[in-house]
Amino acid sequence: MAKDRLLWADDEIDLLKPHILFLEEKGYEVVTTTNGQDALDLCHEQSFDLVFLDENMPGLSGLETLNAIKEFLPSIPVVMITKSEEEDIMDQAIGSKIADYLIKPVNPSQMLLAIKKNVHKEEIIHDATTVSFQQNFSKLSMQIDDSRTWESWIDVYKKIVYWELELEQTKTGMEDVLKHQKAEANRLFTRFIRNNYVDWIDNPEQRPLISPDLFKTKVFPLLDSGEKVFFILIDNFRFDQWQVIKRLLGDQFNIDENIYYSLLPTATQYARNAIFSGLMPLQIQEMFPELWVDEEEEEGKNMSEAPLIQTLLKRYRKNYEFTYNKINNNQAGEKMMSNIKSMLNVPLNVIVFNFIDMLSHARTESKMIRELANNEAAYRSLTESWYKHSAISELINYLVNHNVKIILTTDHGTIHVDNPLKIIGDKNTNTNLRYKVGKNLNYDPKQVFEIKNPLKHGLPSPNISSTYIFATNNDFFAYPNNYNYYATYYKDTFQHGGISMEEMLIPFITLEPKKK
Repeated sequence: MAKDRLLWADDEIDLLKPHILFLEEKGYEVVTTTNGQDALDLCHEQSFDLVFLDENMPGLSGLETLNAIKEFLPSIPVVMITKSEEEDIMDQAIGSKIADYLIKPVNPSQMLLAIKKNVHKEEIIHDATTVSFQQNFSKLSMQIDDSRTWESWIDVYKKIVYWELELEQTKTGMEDVLKHQKAEANRLFTRFIRNNYVDWIDNPEQRPLISPDLFKTKVFPLLDSGEKVFFILIDNFRFDQWQVIKRLLGDQFNIDENIYYSLLPTATQYARNAIFSGLMPLQIQEMFPELWVDEEEEEGKNMSEAPLIQTLLKRYRKNYEFTYNKINNNQAGEKMMSNIKSMLNVPLNVIVFNFIDMLSHARTESKMIRELANNEAAYRSLTESWYKHSAISELINYLVNHNVKIILTTDHGTIHVDNPLKIIGDKNTNTNLRYKVGKNLNYDPKQVFEIKNPLKHGLPSPNISSTYIFATNNDFFAYPNNYNYYATYYKDTFQHGGISMEEMLIPFITLEPKKK
């Protein structure tokens, strides 16, 4: 195995012989020079894994040499060594993208640490992550097997997402192991929902926080205490996608991170309308029939969100003025930002961003998008890229300088599906692939979660004998007609509406700007 090669440029290099011997004993090949020009020439002629560069050398200074090296070797790590502790020199060096900064006199251990950080970092993290995951695998498996409460399932899901992100960064080869562990967790999570969901709906005081509870328990207390609230809902926004965006916000905000349960079906028509009305879907249909659109009707299912918010405020006697914006494209985002100053004078601003939902649908229909988001990691990466260049990022960066509370949440998540289940339904059966509602459904009851008496459990019933069924795990529904075509077409897509941790355990985040 070839040795890592180091270049060390210092006009007092002869005095550093003990340091060089120490590094050579550690297995490194060290090439030395006493000036910047020779360092440049050596970098042109030879290959190095890291450069140590003295800041104060005759001729070309360390900073001049650094800038010259970076012009043709922008990715090589350069460690600046200097006697000076002047802030201006540090700023110049950091601005020139040094890898590290050491103050003389340096000791061999400092040098070794700088090398490990910049040459062996990925290898060390890879090995440490592999060992850590292996050590925690059994603990997590036991926790999955032992989970009996809604709190414990939230904790399980947080840990699975943590390891997904860790293994994604380090490519340890453990990804498939975690994937199987997650599948087993979803199987047991489905069993937990089967055993408890109906009781949650029938006994609200015993349930976790679910969709209709958000405004009553999380938003109204903030408004009542005099806070200005921006309630931002990103459709189809999963907890793992929040984690990649969270990295971009930690320096600006104090973050209060929570997970709540989406109601069933985990679909926009039901879950989002429940959030904005504070009611179960059946209650919306009964109390405000003009604001509820039945499954078989073709008009948009979420066209009445602002009126539903108004009914919610009125029912709780909250006389707060509010704004409502739905952002489907850049033009809508620009229009909202043009009104942002006036929005700051309003107690409650509700903003819905539909990009991730549009992305999941586009991924199903477009081969190009499917290639761009061909797995969970790529799906997260696209979400992060969208966020960085979107109106939501512009909005949040603007709000960081104002005294507001930002709530960042969603109505439901989405899951990667790959296993088709045959189902038969009549022409009035809805088209969603993760849940079906109808009066003549033919299915294997062992493969689904069914609600045979929807009216009793908070769901509208299009017909007196309607049944709701929900796909679980990584399943999706396909009709026998042209079965092979549709099974292939929808395999490996992201869908929502059913039961899984990804769809039901979703982020509810409160952001408070840090005091400047």
